[in-house]
Amino acid sequence: MSDSTKGAGDGTRAVRAGLPEPVRNEPTLPGPVFAAHFHLPGEVGGPYTYGRDENPTWTLLESAITELEAPGQGGVGTLVFASGMAAISATLFSQLRAGDAVVLPSDGYQVLPLVRAQLEAYGIEVRTAPTGGDAQLEVLDGAKLLWLETPSNPGLDVCDIRRLVEAAHARGALVAVDNTLATPLGQRPLELGADFSVASGTKQLTGHGDVLLGYVTGREGEAMTAVRRWRKIVGAIPGPMEAWLAHRSIATLQLRVDRQNATALVLAEALKRRPEVAGLRYPGLPDDPSHKVASQQMRRYGCVVSFTLPTRARADRFLDALRLVDDATSFGGVRSTAERRGRWGGDDVPDGFIRFSVGAEDPEDLVADVLRALDESAD
Repeated sequence: MSDSTKGAGDGTRAVRAGLPEPVRNEPTLPGPVFAAHFHLPGEVGGPYTYGRDENPTWTLLESAITELEAPGQGGVGTLVFASGMAAISATLFSQLRAGDAVVLPSDGYQVLPLVRAQLEAYGIEVRTAPTGGDAQLEVLDGAKLLWLETPSNPGLDVCDIRRLVEAAHARGALVAVDNTLATPLGQRPLELGADFSVASGTKQLTGHGDVLLGYVTGREGEAMTAVRRWRKIVGAIPGPMEAWLAHRSIATLQLRVDRQNATALVLAEALKRRPEVAGLRYPGLPDDPSHKVASQQMRRYGCVVSFTLPTRARADRFLDALRLVDDATSFGGVRSTAERRGRWGGDDVPDGFIRFSVGAEDPEDLVADVLRALDESAD
């Protein structure tokens, strides 16, 4: 961490994260380095040798993410990947071998069942448990790795990271936390004891819907060395332009997160008053089932609100009636998005389940649009 951000607030840290020392007449954030190879006379040495291994643009972005995920912590590093799934896969497949056991969330990201099938094809035992209620404790014995997704996507359940990390470490297991929905400004898994914080930077970290990116942050050592080796073998690397765009976008992270989180709470409060809305979840609501645990480990509660409308047809009409919200499958962007999550078939949710990602629109405009769409979509 640079001296200018020691003890600084989230906004200052986000604006300054990963910037190199100033050089006269040079840009404050150098442009992307497009290079497959570097000058390398004689013996191999130095930080940059070949474009699949390292890139100066990645280095600055990795430093920025480390400053956000683990401010003030020494011996921590970040590796960036071509997508969130590349980061997830690298963590799992670099740590597990045939005969190992891993615990995955049963209510997590909808691609995890595909990951489970591949792990099992490699002779790895996969156990699953829901995110809430400390359910993972019942299946931890003998596991090599515990994978947490909190808040979970799309159900927004929250688990007690500290408690589960202590239990896992006592049994000799590593812990990885998918921090995509919370972002480093919402929670810092390494400060809560986790070994890895893994995320899709495609979502709120970059926030503009124009970058595919993933990362793994962890303490330097054998486990992170294995992740780095996996990236080298598989070649799941980001392009320099994507890395530069991501670093550029991080400067506004605190501004975006605070606006989106505040509006998400306003929207959730408005949805509470609608009789056709069931199963409303947002960890920031004081009466949400996850609020108590979330408030103990999260500093911000995220930009995603989930709820269920009575039928699939009602949900589709609601989405069609929205004017300020895009029907799209991602979340965390500056433009609000929503979708009927059941259309993908991979999530155990009702037909009318809506995952709503709050953007940076004026809250009164967004809430008015949602309430109008609910009215217009009524039978």
